[in-house]
Amino acid sequence: MTPEDPVTMSPPHTPSLKTKISRRFLETLVKIRTSSCELATGGNIGKRAQRIKIAAYSSMARAAGSRRGWSRALLAKLRSGARRRRHLQIRRCLRLKRKRAGSRNMVLDEVSRADELRRLVPGGKAMDLCNLLEETSHFIQCLATQVKVMQSIADRYSV
Repeated sequence: MTPEDPVTMSPPHTPSLKTKISRRFLETLVKIRTSSCELATGGNIGKRAQRIKIAAYSSMARAAGSRRGWSRALLAKLRSGARRRRHLQIRRCLRLKRKRAGSRNMVLDEVSRADELRRLVPGGKAMDLCNLLEETSHFIQCLATQVKVMQSIADRYSV
Protein backbone atom coordinates (compact mmCIF):
# COMPACT_ATOMS: atom_id res chain seq x y z
CA MET A 1 0.00 0.00 0.00
CA THR A 2 1.74 3.09 -1.20
CA PRO A 3 0.27 6.55 -0.79
CA GLU A 4 0.51 7.09 -4.56
CA ASP A 5 -1.72 4.12 -5.33
CA PRO A 6 -5.27 5.57 -5.68
CA VAL A 7 -6.94 2.14 -5.61
CA THR A 8 -5.83 1.22 -2.11
CA MET A 9 -6.56 4.59 -0.55
CA SER A 10 -10.08 5.04 0.75
CA PRO A 11 -11.54 8.50 1.23
CA PRO A 12 -12.11 9.62 4.81
CA HIS A 13 -15.63 9.07 6.08
CA THR A 14 -17.71 12.23 5.90
CA PRO A 15 -20.91 12.29 7.91
CA SER A 16 -24.18 12.73 6.07
CA LEU A 17 -26.18 15.93 6.15
CA LYS A 18 -28.72 14.30 8.44
CA THR A 19 -25.99 13.32 10.89
CA LYS A 20 -24.50 16.80 10.88
CA ILE A 21 -27.87 18.47 11.44
CA SER A 22 -28.81 16.00 14.18
CA ARG A 23 -25.56 16.41 16.06
CA ARG A 24 -25.58 20.19 15.95
CA PHE A 25 -29.27 20.43 16.82
CA LEU A 26 -28.96 18.14 19.83
CA GLU A 27 -25.86 19.99 21.06
CA THR A 28 -27.74 23.28 20.84
CA LEU A 29 -30.77 21.85 22.63
CA VAL A 30 -28.53 20.70 25.47
CA LYS A 31 -27.05 24.21 25.70
CA ILE A 32 -30.52 25.74 25.78
CA ARG A 33 -31.58 23.36 28.53
CA THR A 34 -28.53 23.96 30.70
CA SER A 35 -28.21 27.71 30.11
CA SER A 36 -31.62 28.75 31.35
CA CYS A 37 -33.32 26.76 34.06
CA GLU A 38 -36.50 28.84 33.97
CA LEU A 39 -36.98 28.13 30.25
CA ALA A 40 -36.28 24.43 30.71
CA THR A 41 -38.92 24.15 33.42
CA GLY A 42 -41.56 25.79 31.25
CA GLY A 43 -41.22 29.38 32.50
CA ASN A 44 -42.06 30.98 29.19
CA ILE A 45 -43.21 28.65 26.41
CA GLY A 46 -42.96 31.31 23.68
CA LYS A 47 -39.31 32.10 24.40
CA ARG A 48 -38.49 28.43 24.60
CA ALA A 49 -40.17 27.73 21.25
CA GLN A 50 -38.31 30.67 19.67
CA ARG A 51 -34.97 29.35 20.95
CA ILE A 52 -35.70 25.87 19.60
CA LYS A 53 -36.65 27.34 16.21
CA ILE A 54 -33.41 29.33 16.11
CA ALA A 55 -31.47 26.21 17.13
CA ALA A 56 -33.06 24.21 14.31
CA TYR A 57 -32.31 26.82 11.66
CA SER A 58 -28.77 27.51 12.85
CA SER A 59 -27.90 23.82 13.03
CA MET A 60 -29.24 23.33 9.50
CA ALA A 61 -27.30 26.33 8.14
CA ARG A 62 -24.08 25.38 9.93
CA ALA A 63 -24.34 21.79 8.68
CA ALA A 64 -24.82 23.00 5.09
CA GLY A 65 -21.61 25.01 5.32
CA SER A 66 -20.59 28.43 4.14
CA ARG A 67 -20.48 27.51 0.45
CA ARG A 68 -24.24 27.94 0.15
CA GLY A 69 -25.67 31.44 -0.15
CA TRP A 70 -28.83 30.62 1.75
CA SER A 71 -26.85 29.28 4.73
CA ARG A 72 -24.69 32.40 4.92
CA ALA A 73 -27.78 34.61 4.70
CA LEU A 74 -29.64 32.58 7.31
CA LEU A 75 -26.73 32.68 9.77
CA ALA A 76 -26.36 36.43 9.29
CA LYS A 77 -30.07 36.84 9.88
CA LEU A 78 -29.91 34.77 13.06
CA ARG A 79 -26.94 36.76 14.35
CA SER A 80 -28.91 39.97 14.16
CA GLY A 81 -32.01 38.23 15.48
CA ALA A 82 -32.98 40.22 18.55
CA ARG A 83 -32.86 43.59 16.81
CA ARG A 84 -34.59 42.22 13.75
CA ARG A 85 -37.40 40.54 15.70
CA ARG A 86 -38.07 43.73 17.62
CA HIS A 87 -38.14 45.73 14.39
CA LEU A 88 -40.46 43.21 12.69
CA GLN A 89 -42.89 43.28 15.60
CA ILE A 90 -43.20 47.03 15.24
CA ARG A 91 -43.69 46.73 11.46
CA ARG A 92 -46.36 44.03 11.86
CA CYS A 93 -48.24 46.15 14.32
CA LEU A 94 -48.16 49.13 11.95
CA ARG A 95 -49.12 46.95 8.97
CA LEU A 96 -52.16 45.60 10.81
CA LYS A 97 -53.29 49.13 11.63
CA ARG A 98 -52.93 50.14 7.96
CA LYS A 99 -54.80 47.06 6.72
CA ARG A 100 -57.67 47.72 9.09
CA ALA A 101 -57.87 51.37 8.07
CA GLY A 102 -57.75 50.89 4.30
CA SER A 103 -58.63 47.28 3.65
CA ARG A 104 -61.23 48.16 1.01
CA ASN A 105 -58.77 50.16 -1.08
CA MET A 106 -55.97 47.59 -1.12
CA VAL A 107 -54.72 46.61 -4.56
CA LEU A 108 -52.63 43.47 -4.81
CA ASP A 109 -49.66 43.64 -7.17
CA GLU A 110 -48.79 40.55 -9.11
CA VAL A 111 -45.40 39.19 -8.23
CA SER A 112 -43.51 36.94 -10.56
CA ARG A 113 -42.71 33.43 -9.43
CA ALA A 114 -39.00 34.14 -9.34
CA ASP A 115 -39.54 37.17 -7.13
CA GLU A 116 -41.74 35.12 -4.82
CA LEU A 117 -39.01 32.48 -4.64
CA ARG A 118 -36.42 35.16 -3.91
CA ARG A 119 -38.56 36.27 -0.99
CA LEU A 120 -38.79 32.73 0.44
CA VAL A 121 -35.17 31.58 0.13
CA PRO A 122 -32.71 33.26 2.54
CA GLY A 123 -30.31 35.43 0.56
CA GLY A 124 -32.35 34.94 -2.62
CA LYS A 125 -32.77 38.63 -3.34
CA ALA A 126 -29.16 38.90 -4.46
CA MET A 127 -29.15 35.84 -6.75
CA ASP A 128 -29.67 35.44 -10.45
CA LEU A 129 -32.29 32.90 -11.57
CA CYS A 130 -29.88 29.99 -12.15
CA ASN A 131 -28.23 30.30 -8.72
CA LEU A 132 -31.61 30.90 -7.14
CA LEU A 133 -32.97 27.61 -8.46
CA GLU A 134 -29.87 25.69 -7.35
CA GLU A 135 -29.91 27.25 -3.88
CA THR A 136 -33.66 26.61 -3.61
CA SER A 137 -33.27 22.93 -4.33
CA HIS A 138 -30.52 22.59 -1.73
CA PHE A 139 -32.53 24.63 0.80
CA ILE A 140 -35.57 22.37 0.30
CA GLN A 141 -33.39 19.28 0.71
CA CYS A 142 -32.03 20.65 3.99
CA LEU A 143 -35.51 21.58 5.22
CA ALA A 144 -36.74 18.05 4.47
CA THR A 145 -33.77 16.61 6.33
CA GLN A 146 -34.44 18.94 9.24
CA VAL A 147 -38.04 17.72 9.43
CA LYS A 148 -36.87 14.08 9.43
CA VAL A 149 -34.36 14.81 12.19
CA MET A 150 -36.91 16.57 14.37
CA GLN A 151 -39.46 13.83 13.77
CA SER A 152 -36.99 11.12 14.78
CA ILE A 153 -36.07 13.07 17.92
CA ALA A 154 -39.74 13.50 18.79
CA ASP A 155 -40.43 9.81 18.16
CA ARG A 156 -37.50 8.73 20.27
CA TYR A 157 -38.33 10.91 23.28
CA SER A 158 -42.13 10.80 23.20
CA VAL A 159 -43.79 8.80 25.88
